[in-house]
Amino acid sequence: MATIKKPAAKKPAVKKPAAKATTKKPVAKKPAVKKPAVKKPAVKKPAVKKPAVKAAVKKPAAKKPAVKTVAKATAVKKPAVKAAVKPAAKPAAKIAAPKPATTKAVTKAAEPVKKPAEVADVKFRNLFDAFAQGKLPIDHGFIVSSFFSDTTAYSIYEIVSYAGVKEIFATETGLQFVTGGKKLYVLVEPDTYQIKHQEPVSRSEGERIPKRYNELEIITAKNQYKIMIAKEPNESYGSFTVLKPSNKINFAVVFYHLPDVHNSLAAFFEDSLNRTRKVPQADAKKAAQLIKEIVQKSMGFEGAYK
Repeated sequence: MATIKKPAAKKPAVKKPAAKATTKKPVAKKPAVKKPAVKKPAVKKPAVKKPAVKAAVKKPAAKKPAVKTVAKATAVKKPAVKAAVKPAAKPAAKIAAPKPATTKAVTKAAEPVKKPAEVADVKFRNLFDAFAQGKLPIDHGFIVSSFFSDTTAYSIYEIVSYAGVKEIFATETGLQFVTGGKKLYVLVEPDTYQIKHQEPVSRSEGERIPKRYNELEIITAKNQYKIMIAKEPNESYGSFTVLKPSNKINFAVVFYHLPDVHNSLAAFFEDSLNRTRKVPQADAKKAAQLIKEIVQKSMGFEGAYK
C-alpha cells in the first residue's frame, strides 16, 4: 500500500520552474525588442532628409527669382520699346504740329470770312419771312417798305425805326408792332408826272405822303426825276402797322441794328434808286447819303424808343 503513495509524482511539479525559466527567456528578449526602438532614431533620419527636400524645394524657389530677373529683363526691354515709341510719336506729333497750326490758320481765316458773310446775310431780311422764322429783331431795328406804281416810276419809300417791342402779331393787312416808332418818307417823282404842282400831302391815295414841299429835301436828277426826302420823321405812339407788299415789285425788309447799319441803308437806297427806279448813279448816291444823314440825326433809339 505504501507504493500507492508515489512520491515520484511530485517530480513533475519540479518541471514547472523549468517552464518558468522558459517564460523568463521571453522577458530577456524584451530588451532585444528595444533594439527596434533604437531604430526609431534611424527613422528620424528621413526627417533629416526632409530639410534636404526643403532645400531642394528652395532651389526651385531660387530659380524663380532667376525667372523674375528674366521677366525683369524682358520688362526692361518693354520700357525700352516704349521709350523708342514715345520719342518717335512725340517728334511725329511735333512734325504734325504744323497741321494744328494750319487748322488754326484755317479757323482764323474761316472766322473772319464767316463773320462778314453772316453780317452780310443779316444786314437785312424780308420782314415777313423773318417774322415767320422767329428772326425779327425785338430790341431795335429799321424797316424799309416800298410802294411802287405798276405803270410808272412814281415811288414811295417808308423807313421806320423802332425799339422795345412789346408784341408783334399778324393782321389781315400786315404786321402790327406794339411799340412806338419813327417814320421817314422818301418820294420819287418821275419827269412825266402830270400834277407836279400839287402838294404831296394832297395827292390821291397811293401817291400821297403826309408832307408839304417845304418839309422836304428835294434833289433833281439829271433825267429830271425828283427825289424828295422828308426833313424830319413822323412819330407814332402805341403801335404801328407795316403793310404787306401789294405786288411782286414791292418789298418790306428789316435791317438789324448793327454797327454799320446806316452804311447798309445808304448802300441799299443807292442800289434801289438806281436799278429799280432808274435814277442816275450819281444822283442815287447823293440821295442815299442824304437819307443816311437824316436817319442818323433824327431816327436814333432814344427815350421811349431805346
